[in-house]
Amino acid sequence: MILGLSLAFLVVILDQTSKYIVMDVILAEVQGINYTSFFNLVKAWNKGVSFSMFENSHEYGPYILATVSILIAVFLIAWLRKETEKTLQVAIGFIIGGAIGNVIDRFRFGAVFDFLDVFYKNYHWPAFNIADSFICIGATIIVIHSLFFHKKEL
Repeated sequence: MILGLSLAFLVVILDQTSKYIVMDVILAEVQGINYTSFFNLVKAWNKGVSFSMFENSHEYGPYILATVSILIAVFLIAWLRKETEKTLQVAIGFIIGGAIGNVIDRFRFGAVFDFLDVFYKNYHWPAFNIADSFICIGATIIVIHSLFFHKKEL
């Protein structure tokens, strides 16, 4: 459990630090910076869930989504307490840290600050942040583990 919680803490620190640096230092005076033919830094505010899905302008929306994220984190912590496989402890820690990083934004700003913009020509992936990245990495590890490495009981 210590491994997962330690990684969750590290993810929160990385996420909040990166958001501060991008929002208040790199993009303090501008709306965005074009870096390459496929990557920009942008200021984007996500009031929905991952990748702006189910975006809602209701004044209680951020608190409802934050509450759901906290409940998911509590469920994941309960799972983490019982999990013995290191790979899954890492994955769960990544998801918990990402969820908490985004919850902090919802309480501070009423939305999640996203800044990584990846695209090809005029096709943009929704802007995302470090927390989103760790949530996706953790979920991918869990899926791959369950498909290929999980011991099947007969």
